[in-house]
Amino acid sequence: MSFLRRRSATPAGPDFDVLAMDPSDWPGNLNAGLLPAPDGSCQGLYLRYDLFGGRGPAMIIGNLPEGSPARDVAEGEVPFEVAQLLLALGNDEEVTVTSTEDMPVMQGDNLLIVRRLKLSESRISCVQFDRSDNVLVTIAAWDRPITDDLYALLKPLPAELFQQG
Repeated sequence: MSFLRRRSATPAGPDFDVLAMDPSDWPGNLNAGLLPAPDGSCQGLYLRYDLFGGRGPAMIIGNLPEGSPARDVAEGEVPFEVAQLLLALGNDEEVTVTSTEDMPVMQGDNLLIVRRLKLSESRISCVQFDRSDNVLVTIAAWDRPITDDLYALLKPLPAELFQQG
């Protein structure tokens, strides 16, 4: 994915491009969370897309760079983004990964190898793929299937979106 690149120093935001849906394309509220390291670097970022009408979060998209501790999960444990989705929903049920399946998906001119995770909670859909800059993208959705047309909506978001001030 040639359009993805490391950014230069951006002390108030992530030091990598964040691949997600543009907030203006989403009919609800957007919240972003940074995962800071003790040295001030960004160890990951997740975006929570909530629906209007108080219906709760519908989707979380995470971008975790190589070396992020949030990427380290034991066999069968859910990804960080699924845990955040369950937390946002107030669901304390134990959920595990029951199987995975790799499948090819086109995103523009780029071929992605997408891992579909099957979870013990069937209302959660979850997919993951690695970008060319070694950032792991995870999409977790509540009560909605993740279809191939979602990948066409993913694009790098402007750095200004994550600046403090």
